Amino acid sequence: MYRSPAVRDRVLAAVVLLGAVVEAFSGYEVTWRPGAVVLGAVLAAAVLVRRSRPATAVVSAFGTLAAVDLTTYLAGEPPVRLTAAVVVLVLLYALFRWGSFRGVLLGSASVAAGFAVAVLTDPTGVQDALGGATVLALAGTLGAAVRVRVQARAQLVDRARLQEREQLARELHDTVAHHVCAIVVQAQAGLVLGRRSCLDGAVDALDAIEGEATRTLSEMRAIVGGLRTERHGLADLEGLVGRSGALQVALTMTGDLDGLPPAVESTIYRVAQESLSNATLHASRATRVSIEVVGTRSEVQLRVVDDGNGASSTTTTGFGLVGMRERVTLLGGTFTAGPRASAGWAVCAELPRGAAR
Repeated sequence: MYRSPAVRDRVLAAVVLLGAVVEAFSGYEVTWRPGAVVLGAVLAAAVLVRRSRPATAVVSAFGTLAAVDLTTYLAGEPPVRLTAAVVVLVLLYALFRWGSFRGVLLGSASVAAGFAVAVLTDPTGVQDALGGATVLALAGTLGAAVRVRVQARAQLVDRARLQEREQLARELHDTVAHHVCAIVVQAQAGLVLGRRSCLDGAVDALDAIEGEATRTLSEMRAIVGGLRTERHGLADLEGLVGRSGALQVALTMTGDLDGLPPAVESTIYRVAQESLSNATLHASRATRVSIEVVGTRSEVQLRVVDDGNGASSTTTTGFGLVGMRERVTLLGGTFTAGPRASAGWAVCAELPRGAAR
């Protein structure tokens, strides 16, 4: 069962607090019980804010640890060794995972100060000190590594979205160019009629329309023409069936599928192509894929379903799903993808018929 990060943090905080209280009143090594309870409460509170305010969590945790160590040292008592304090590794991970640059500097300084106080008040040997420093460094390094990885993946996702937008823009160019050509033709026809009737004002207006439309069309062709890729539509879906390898592909197209905008047709093809590719590469034990296209008066529905192990489809590291969702969303449609309740993986897209006309 999936639990949100906030719920997991609340559970961890409760465990830390409960463990500190139990250890304080049952552990023979805990010589200062009030200090142990206070430390446990501070650590539990720090866990609750470790994602939103990681620097605050680290500073408060290590500051309290240093205060407890100094108090016991000045009182001539043994240091408070609380097992629940191991949660500071989680806080240090959070600091380097979510903290700002300034927060990381502030938190690192508090960690260094708290560690120095612990070493000075409880001299356990050089090896133990080096071991503790190594563990702390590993926690921070892990947080930084995860942060870099997540940021790199976010950049790849953004790049995939931009690529999909670029490809869609190239395809939309054809649709817009068609209408601009119609404007030019109509303006030229109006010029001919206007000149025969000596309508100088109409001629001037039509002449401006023709010039503007011609320049617009020329600029669009110059910008996008060199980036053109081959456009596919619903008629090309049959070709996907023949390139599916060992998978059995069943294609059905029903309903009103005439007169669709080119951008809608190419998007249906693109989503079907990517879904079939994912099923071929990532759907474990898949033997059959069904592609269903249904046209209604208001929208076009696409559903691609395989009979493989649905969980395996989520392990792909590519960004095909990101591109498909971006393309469908840009056209005002909805996109869903995920494992089915029984078995297999399903991709569903719904596009309005009037998209990008």
